[in-house]
Amino acid sequence: MSASGGMPAERPSDRTLVIIPTYNERENIPLIVGRVHAAAPDVHVLIVDDGSPDGTGELADELAFADPDRVHVMHRTSKEGLGAAYLAGFAWGLNREYSVLVEMDADGSHAPEELHRLLDAIDAGADVVIGSRYVDGGAVRNWPRRRLVLSRTANGYSRILLGVDIHDITAGYRAYRREVLEKIDLAAVDSKGYGFQVDLTWRSINAGFTVVEVPITFAEREHGVSKMDGSTIREAIVKVAQWGVRARIDRARGSAR
Repeated sequence: MSASGGMPAERPSDRTLVIIPTYNERENIPLIVGRVHAAAPDVHVLIVDDGSPDGTGELADELAFADPDRVHVMHRTSKEGLGAAYLAGFAWGLNREYSVLVEMDADGSHAPEELHRLLDAIDAGADVVIGSRYVDGGAVRNWPRRRLVLSRTANGYSRILLGVDIHDITAGYRAYRREVLEKIDLAAVDSKGYGFQVDLTWRSINAGFTVVEVPITFAEREHGVSKMDGSTIREAIVKVAQWGVRARIDRARGSAR
């Protein structure tokens, strides 16, 4: 009950959808869905499968059949990348009136047990919440040094070129209020991987939304293989440079008026 004796105020997180893109994640998907619902029983899950040849989509259907109220599946016919999968998931969730939409990897690197940190920050007033590896309290486990250096370099590169005070702008564990996704131009987003996360953060900041970071522990996957490749990284490098240059030109034009 609320202090005034009425019903408790509804929180945005009361209508949360966790979007989990999959491609060949048959070993991981039942584990991650189970962990999500053990940690947050009221949260709904949307599995977006890009036509996995290993049977991930069929297994996802079984999970949805066993729990139709909380587990949903979207089947896509081809592997089009992380960004496209999330955009499809966002559209699905917005059409069904979810208030908060969460990005989460299928491989267990984003701990569902820490989801409450993101949702608490949303309920406290944030518009976008990033689960950050590189703020106080954040950590990375079981990554080779080369991968850690690459990640930190990508984040430093993006912070400098874009002029934003986000420590983990490439992070993929994040929560959005629906108002953010409704306002930013999702139809114009064509980035993938690292670039997709930077793109949405950049658009959110430019649209005037509040972006905050909360600490999380990122753990390298135990099953399957990473989908990140060199082309995805190169795309991010080029696009971030373009966005940074464009922002500086726009600021220069504004100050000259």
